[in-house]
Amino acid sequence: MGGEQDLPTGPLPDGITIGDDGVARCWWGAGDPMYRRYHDTEWGRPVVDDRRLFEKLSLEGFQAGLSWLTILRKREHFRQAFAGFDPAAVAQFGVEQVERLLADPGIVRNRAKIEATINNARRHAELAAEFGSLAAYVWQYEPTHKPAPRSWTTPPSCSSAKARNPRR
Repeated sequence: MGGEQDLPTGPLPDGITIGDDGVARCWWGAGDPMYRRYHDTEWGRPVVDDRRLFEKLSLEGFQAGLSWLTILRKREHFRQAFAGFDPAAVAQFGVEQVERLLADPGIVRNRAKIEATINNARRHAELAAEFGSLAAYVWQYEPTHKPAPRSWTTPPSCSSAKARNPRR
């Protein structure tokens, strides 16, 4: 995704649209520039770096009940507030840091989500000790059989995303 590609002839696969820049994207990634950038550079790409993986998992937790665009708009502030999502640093957060985060309008101020993120950072060290890294733990669940792509340019999850969110 992103960059030059051969556009198909005939109808587009369900859930795919061509942006004004000529790039095929999932329907949800074609509008807002922040969504577009996320779709083209991050979404659907494997993450093997523990810090980036911890960030993605943490932000997904904060996103529950909200739009992903809300989280993307706050992401840089989340990074500042959560020590760049360094699991070792976040694991050291205590009551003072929780209170600071609850008062920070630049993030989602939900005590349960903040405390869950801190707890997950603490669990990171345990997983890393047992499996070598958080990424090694997560990627052990990757399917051994990879199905053939169902479309010419985008992952099959575009269609499943559309099915889960019919507000297209």
